[in-house]
Amino acid sequence: MIPTSDATTDDTTDSTHRFPEQFGRTHRFSLGVPRGFTVSPDGARVLFVRSTSGTDQVSRLWLYEDGMERLLADPLGAGHGGPVPPEELARRERARETSSGVVSYATDAQVRLAAFALDGELWVVRTDRSAPRRIRTAGPVVDPRPSPDGTLIAYVSGGALRTVTAQGTDDRLLAAPDGDRVTYGLSDHVSAESIGRSRGYWWSPRGDALLVARVDTSMVARRYISDPARPERPAREMAYPAAGTANAEVSLHLLRVSGERLAVRLPREADADHPEGVWTDRSFEYVVSAAWDGHGPLVSVQTRDQRSVYVLAVDPGTGGTSVLSRAHDRAWVALRRGTPSRLPSGALVVPARPGGDTQGLEIGGVPTPPGLEVREVVGSSGGRVFFTASEEPTEVHVWSYEAAAPGDGGAAAPVRVSEAPGVHTAAVGGPTVVLDSRTPDGQTVTVLRDGVPVGRIAVLAETPLVVPRPAALSLGKRELRSRLYLPSWHRPGDAPLPVLLSPYAGHGMQVVLKVRAWWVAVAQWFAEQGFAVLVTDGRGTPGRGEAWEKSVHGDRLTAVLDDQIDALHAATARCSALDPARVAMRGWSFSGYLAAAAVLRHPEIFHAAVAGAAPADRRLYDTHWEERFLGHPDVLPENYERNSLLAEAAGLTRPLMLVHGIADDNVAVAHMLRFSAALLAAGRPHTVLPLSGAGHLVTREAAGNLLLLERDFLRKSLGVEHVGPAARTPGRTPKP
Repeated sequence: MIPTSDATTDDTTDSTHRFPEQFGRTHRFSLGVPRGFTVSPDGARVLFVRSTSGTDQVSRLWLYEDGMERLLADPLGAGHGGPVPPEELARRERARETSSGVVSYATDAQVRLAAFALDGELWVVRTDRSAPRRIRTAGPVVDPRPSPDGTLIAYVSGGALRTVTAQGTDDRLLAAPDGDRVTYGLSDHVSAESIGRSRGYWWSPRGDALLVARVDTSMVARRYISDPARPERPAREMAYPAAGTANAEVSLHLLRVSGERLAVRLPREADADHPEGVWTDRSFEYVVSAAWDGHGPLVSVQTRDQRSVYVLAVDPGTGGTSVLSRAHDRAWVALRRGTPSRLPSGALVVPARPGGDTQGLEIGGVPTPPGLEVREVVGSSGGRVFFTASEEPTEVHVWSYEAAAPGDGGAAAPVRVSEAPGVHTAAVGGPTVVLDSRTPDGQTVTVLRDGVPVGRIAVLAETPLVVPRPAALSLGKRELRSRLYLPSWHRPGDAPLPVLLSPYAGHGMQVVLKVRAWWVAVAQWFAEQGFAVLVTDGRGTPGRGEAWEKSVHGDRLTAVLDDQIDALHAATARCSALDPARVAMRGWSFSGYLAAAAVLRHPEIFHAAVAGAAPADRRLYDTHWEERFLGHPDVLPENYERNSLLAEAAGLTRPLMLVHGIADDNVAVAHMLRFSAALLAAGRPHTVLPLSGAGHLVTREAAGNLLLLERDFLRKSLGVEHVGPAARTPGRTPKP
């Protein structure tokens, strides 16, 4: 049933008119949201970063203790240092960080001391009401991290790993680059962007040594990112391994603070159990994760073809490794955040072996009970593991589970920590759980102690001016989870509305969730502009099992586009408010690519599209992400040809707007330029909107204004003349 609203037309019109400006001003409603929670082992202290309002762009470091929040570090009172180091700018781009100030930090083991970088300067602050202190260093600082006992601070500067005491003395060099394109202590592009490993070094629990990544990008192809609107500025060079090209060489080393150094002997390739395929590469090119706990260093590595992952224990005395776990899959081994990890008992926490309807965990060799689709391990306390998982794809809850030892006769059932329908995650320390909850009513952060709420951390984000009114649908034979948004002013019997599909539909992300997220507000805003907005998560998206997620192996478009079409047909059959003769799709990144493919491959169904940051040439995207689905382009060129859009340019017969950030270093603007050139060569008219200075994530004023430009393009393309209760359309429909 489609809900109706009691809001007046004047109220709705005013709110929707002001929404695009609010959307840009609040950085997609991300400002004022607390994040980056760290809970002390005794559960008494919680550190986090947050700005002071929903429009404040400067993040600060805060402490929650004894039921109260307290400001620990305010960048506005710290003065101005030098420019932000390029390595830190790259880290922020990979993290899609849009604020300034204290955007990340690290603590000692007891969460008594925090270290952070401001404009390349090192700062420390204690939680005992001491004032923040600036520590002089040998150069601009990236990723400072205190030793577990809080006596030393490690940091990266100029690609070198160094330490300095927490008092600001004895700055020492631990590892210097031994080549022009070598760094110590930093992640590489693929690890940060596509694998999810943003760190490059890890302290030992005793604070006497570090496990350090050495990254050599000398064999990696270079890209040069420039802003044509600023021709006086030099281009920025970056190492970018496109599909089929050489990756960075990542090795691990054990560095003692006293100066000794030992190489970690990682295995070179997978064993004979590695699954064979048309393209097989057994080489362990990817360091997926690393940590150092009370049992020693723990590392996981993945083969170039991604069909094997080994979990390794590292001997800190010799650098030798032993295999603790092997995982294989004929498509790819799915990585789960927070794994592998170890409990104090030494029990290993890893994803369960592929198979079954859901993806679970193994804890000490014991699988979690079936029925839960595990998303991420968020922490542990004693022998209890906390993780996020779904019983229904549109909800993600926090669960805790204590596995029984083998032979103990089974374990208790997992316990659900979160209650309200929505998407929840958590941070854990001792008896304390910080529960971060997004629901249809908004976002809350609740502090639980021994399972009982004892306080809240304030969420200061603005509330969207539009009120989302989604109707939850399950469409077609595959029960595709969907949401339908209609205008608040639309009533039964009104003229049918043009349909706008606004999915993501790509790997690793869902948008059909029981939350009030920014994309939900945007969908409702487009509905208020005179569209029936349909959002669907189809095959390839998370939350519905291994087979569902891997159904896009070898072909990233066909099943995904089929699901969007099936959802459209089912929705129009169910709801007379939708006009199937006027259908468009909009999207960004993967969904921008999908939108362009929709008008190219099915012009009889889709009559217009807005394609933002669309990766139109799959050969241009990075190794780990693209080869996961399509293999090596030299061995399987047909996969790349079938999944790229350039060769189909001559088939365009519908209005198409291409939008792209000129400074995008993730999906390079070359995708859009090559696609546009192919369309021009075929004589196919299209619209191009370059965004000067914008990266992959468009924020500030450009984000709001882009909504208006998309709306106007779609209205014109679909022949929408008037919007509102008296809406009508011209007496024509787009030709097939």
